[in-house]
This record gives sequence, C-alpha cells and structure tokens, in this order.
Amino acid sequence: MVSPGERATSLGCQPETVTDVGIANFRKKSNGQANCRYYLKTKHPPSYEFVALVALLISMVAFATDAMLPAFPEISADLDLPHTNHAQLVVIVFILGTGLGQLVMGPLSDSFGRKLIICIGLGMFFLASAWAFYAGSFYSMLAARFVQGIGVSAPRTVTQAMVRDRHSGRNMARVLSFAMMLFVLVPAVAPYIGQTIMLNFGWRTIFVAFQIIAVAVAVWLMFRQPETHSPDKRTRFRLATIAYAAAEVLSNRRVITCTFSLSLGLTCIFAYLVSAQQVYVAWLGAGHDFPFYFALVAIISGSASFLNALLVVRFGMWELCTFGYLAICLLSVAAAFVVFKNTMPVQFLLWMFVSWSTGMFFLLGLCLANLNALALEPMGHIAGMASSIIGAVSTLFCIMLAVPIGQLFDGTGFPLIAGVAICSGIAFVLNLSMRKQPLPAGPN
Repeated sequence: MVSPGERATSLGCQPETVTDVGIANFRKKSNGQANCRYYLKTKHPPSYEFVALVALLISMVAFATDAMLPAFPEISADLDLPHTNHAQLVVIVFILGTGLGQLVMGPLSDSFGRKLIICIGLGMFFLASAWAFYAGSFYSMLAARFVQGIGVSAPRTVTQAMVRDRHSGRNMARVLSFAMMLFVLVPAVAPYIGQTIMLNFGWRTIFVAFQIIAVAVAVWLMFRQPETHSPDKRTRFRLATIAYAAAEVLSNRRVITCTFSLSLGLTCIFAYLVSAQQVYVAWLGAGHDFPFYFALVAIISGSASFLNALLVVRFGMWELCTFGYLAICLLSVAAAFVVFKNTMPVQFLLWMFVSWSTGMFFLLGLCLANLNALALEPMGHIAGMASSIIGAVSTLFCIMLAVPIGQLFDGTGFPLIAGVAICSGIAFVLNLSMRKQPLPAGPN
C-alpha cells in the first residue's frame, strides 16, 4: 500500500513535522505542484490494484473493438451490406468516436475531476450498447457505435491523465508498461469471447457483454479508487481556457512529434485490426481458429510491456521506441517481400504471418507507452487537456491511414504488411528528429 505521505513526498512535498500520532505534516517546495494536505487525507489502493484498474479502463476500447472482429461476416449478412469490407466501418466509426470524444472528456476531467467524467463516459457506453443491440439498419448501428466510442473515450484518455496525476517521466512509462502487460490479455481473449457469444447467442449479444463490463468497471472505480485530481488544481471549464491549453500543447514541438509518431504506431494496430479477420479467414484459411491465432499473437507479444518496464529506466524512452520502429520496418519489408514473391505454401504463410504479427506487436510494446510518456511529460499541469489532444489527433490521423490500408485488402496480407512497413519507417525518421529536442533527464 502506498501511503499518502510517501505519495506526497514523491510529488514534491517535504515532511515538516510529525504529530504525536505519527502523521507527517507537509509543506510544498517552492516549485511544487502537489496539494500536500489532499494527499495526506487520501487513502490510495495498493500499486498493483491501481495498475490493474488502469489496464482495465484503457482496455475498454480494445475489448469493444476486438470482440466485434469475428462478427464481420454475420453483420454483413444480417444488415445486407453490399461488400464484406464495409463491415470494417463498425470498428472504424467506433474509433472515430473515441478520437473525437477525447477532445471533450479530457478538459472536462481537468474541471470536474477524473472519476466523475470516467463514470459519465461509462454510462454513455452502456446506453449506446443497448442502442446497438436493437439497431435495425447499418446506419443506425454505425451511429450507436460512434456514441459508444465517445463514451469509452473517457476511460481511454482520462485514465492516462489519472496516471499522470500520480506519476511522471520514466516512472509513468513504467506504470503504463505494467498496465499494458494486463491490457494485452484483453485483445488476446476478446475475439474468442466475441465468437463464443456470437455462435451461442447471436452477434448482437456481444453488446450485452459490453454493458456488463461497463457496470463492473464503474463499480470498481467508484468504491476503490480515490480522486487523483485535487480540487485546488482544477480549472474552470471555459472555452478560452481550453483554447489556451490547446495552444500550449500544439506549440510544443516535442509533443507534436511524439503525437504523430504515436499515430503512425496506432495506424499499424488499427490497420491490422480491421484486416485481421479477412486475412486469417479469407487468405490463410484459419476459419473459426482465427481467435486462437489472434490470442497467440497477443499473449506472446504482451511480454514486451514487461520488458519495457525493466529496460526503460536503464536505456530511456526515446532509445526504446526508436529501436522498436526501426525493427518493425525491417521486419515488415522482409515479410512483404515473401508475400510478394508468392512462392511459399499457404500453411507456411500462416505461421509466417503469425510470426510477423507477433514481432510487430512486441516491438510496438516498446514504442507506444514510451511515446505517451514523452508527450505528456512537459504537460503535467494540463494533463487532461494534453492527453485529450494527443489521443484525439493520433486517433484521427491513424484512422485516415488505417481505413485505406484496410480497404486495399486484395485477398492477401500484402497491403497490410506493406502499410506497416511504410508507417514504421516514417515514425523512425520522426523519432530521429526528436532526438535533438529536450528529453527528461532521468527517473522521477
């Protein structure tokens, strides 16, 4: 259990006196930002519980995305879609809502606190899931998915601000890495859960599973996690304040560079997600075993987050994410060449694609958490707004790239692999340009 005193000390408060009951009074350092009395009165859960909660909140987006992947053919048939590729919009529109919602949820959390906004977002997600369950047309389904995305954007972006409230620099990257270790289990099991529900109860029942998870997460957050954004640090929700904060975020060169580098990494993920079902089933003939291969990739590559948590303090955030992008680019160029030559039997192509997927996601595990931490490090005083803009811009930019990559599916995995090679190569160049910019000097 992390004591309030220990937390206050880590945020820049120094013990001044100890009362007869052993409770330290704290005063702020001249440059401190923490509300020391607030942290003295706050009982924080154990660190492992905080990491688990963060992982679950962040993974809401992944579960609501990946659980729908096995249902693409059924959605196409049930809603009379002219082409199976159009079912990808069920994921794309959801991610679009997530990106736009972050622009609102982050600033609201800076004004009204983290917990309230996350709970409101979970409530929107719950109601939109009911809407999607009863949707009678594809357009109604897309509208419901868009609202779902707006709702789930609250736990997606505000949770990162919540982590920033408690940690900074490499310690923040370390916490996010441990959270990613648990997070990776969600995309590993989500397609299997979605397929199991679909085969037994119909694809629409997947939305009922979303509702159950939303309620469980909301109850855990409300009763176990104290508010991390103290009242004295909150800002009034005014458009002028938001515009000023946005200008500060967008004028920071390092934040912009990190955001676009992050968006290219997310493009690799979302292009893979929207293409995965067709690649495994239509190209590689995996059939109902698709969730198995998807889970295998997720579980093996999930160890990257644990490795990153161990290495980030020693080698640094920039070094790890730059190496990760370079390795992804080289790996993808080699895989694209094999697919282009078209001389490998399909049974070997399946395991080649699984190996490439595992390597890509493993290396992205060295990139994304570190880039998030690098981007948020100079924005601690407006973490909610900064997290919103970074998340929104990176999400919207990656959608613009991921959609055409997914729609280029031609019966093979070549468009996906080539797209990942290009995106990771550009991200590597962006990271090299960032090396000349100021970086955190060491652990906090």
